[in-house]
Amino acid sequence: MERDFFQHVGIQAPVGPTRHCKGWGQEAALRMLMNNLDARVGENPQERIVYGGRGRAARSWPAYDKIVESLLTLENDETLLIQSGKPVGIFKTQPQAPRVLIANANLVGKWATLEEFDRLEKQGLTMFGQMTAGSWIYIGSQGVIQGTFETLAALARKHFDGTLKGRLYVSAGLGGMGGAQPLAAKMLDGVALIAEVDAKRIQKRLDTGYLDVAYDSIEAAVSRALAAKQAAESLSIGVHCHANALLHYLITNQIIPDVLSDQTAAHDPLIGYIPDELDVSEALSLRHADPVDYLQRARRSIAHHVQNLLQLQKAGAHTFDYGNNIRREAFDQGVTDAFDIPGYVPAYIRDLFNQGKGPFRWAVLSGKPEEIYQLDALALEMFGDNPLLTRWFTLAQKYIHFQGLPARIAYMGLGERDAFATKVNEWVAQGVLSAPVVFGRDHHDTGSVASPYRETEAMRDGSDAIADWPILNALLNTASGAHWVSFHHGGGTGIGYALHAGAVVVADGSEDSAGRLSRVFFNDPGIGVIRHADAGYDLATQTMKAHEDRMRAPFVGPNTNIPMI
Repeated sequence: MERDFFQHVGIQAPVGPTRHCKGWGQEAALRMLMNNLDARVGENPQERIVYGGRGRAARSWPAYDKIVESLLTLENDETLLIQSGKPVGIFKTQPQAPRVLIANANLVGKWATLEEFDRLEKQGLTMFGQMTAGSWIYIGSQGVIQGTFETLAALARKHFDGTLKGRLYVSAGLGGMGGAQPLAAKMLDGVALIAEVDAKRIQKRLDTGYLDVAYDSIEAAVSRALAAKQAAESLSIGVHCHANALLHYLITNQIIPDVLSDQTAAHDPLIGYIPDELDVSEALSLRHADPVDYLQRARRSIAHHVQNLLQLQKAGAHTFDYGNNIRREAFDQGVTDAFDIPGYVPAYIRDLFNQGKGPFRWAVLSGKPEEIYQLDALALEMFGDNPLLTRWFTLAQKYIHFQGLPARIAYMGLGERDAFATKVNEWVAQGVLSAPVVFGRDHHDTGSVASPYRETEAMRDGSDAIADWPILNALLNTASGAHWVSFHHGGGTGIGYALHAGAVVVADGSEDSAGRLSRVFFNDPGIGVIRHADAGYDLATQTMKAHEDRMRAPFVGPNTNIPMI
């Protein structure tokens, strides 16, 4: 074998047109799994942690080795089953079936609590896959940032004049998700001031261009932010401190941000949130020595955190929850007005979901950055009439540093994703690109999630907790021929609060891939449009009707309260 696929240090995906597996579906899964555990991409590869507290790509190193071995030998009419990060079976299926099916962290409803998950995880029976960690399609902060860009752009349109110029955005958390915040605000001409307790995360964001400057002093950081705001300068600033320390300073000094949020991993208070009185090393020690005490401290800090957010909101800051379940954690600690803070999806993103728009992403298996730029040019040619998308691709080329396999993300809608992906498949067939391209998305999408405190918060028909939709999404993507399909519990808002699905297809230039790409990347956002039309959103109904030649809805809402007898 030309390379050691079983090394556990310095993991990097192979690149180029040479296959190591028996098909490109298996090869793409292998490379994306390895890319997740590349130190340039994942947060803590030594523990197989990719992002989001403890979101892992594999349950154990022996499980990882068996996954790799299975992918290397998997036939083109076989399907590998992954149960919470562990390979458990290979079955004969059919050539157009998925090569891999993944289920992570799923628990029966009554047992779907963090405490029960922790107990089962300690016994080695399950694994938290977050959203794209355990489904092998995470691409680092380069895969998160456009969603943050779209959110802040929608906020700017709603509250300001379409720009963040001369505005101050304050938040916390510079991990795999939150690390996108400072650059997204800067790309919209604003000033970002982000608290982070882990100095290593701050340094990583400086190294990769997501931060311009960083300070250990809150006073110095705030002073620099206010000067940049006054000068209408675009600037991203990190400050090494707890979120509450920064918020307390702002409150004490009567400094009101224009925009306020949080992206700490509060959905996993044991692993993802560090209590106010502890530094990173102290937190690690207490987490292992006394997890009960740790959770109590973390939850007290979270409650205080939300109280500070509420106080600044009442003083005039446009404040929103960024999908990390921090409001629910605080509410459970007695902060009864926690939900006065709106969620970002109903506040800013739902109209995008109504149009089938969401976090579509791709990675070039050639490893060549210039091929991403070729695809940028193709996207601009195909969708140049969209000014926000045009701005996004232009700024992404200027600011985004690649992590691991070069990749890109774009919020494309119904009829756009499949058109783009199939054109790219033609380019692979024609040799315009030197190797295949992997297409997937975040699980945070229009029809793939049931999450009442994030994606499905405040649905018009009250269907926030109906989880049939992500299950149907996974089944539809399996029937449509995605190369791998996943179904997870708990990503984004934590165990007990979300169910969600993912799908990935590789464009290898074949007719087989052309069919898969066309079906999956129309049907996948299509079910999201139907889901929202069924809930009574007129924009979704209009979107659906514009594509009636490719999908039909036998009965679409708005739902009525018909009692079941």
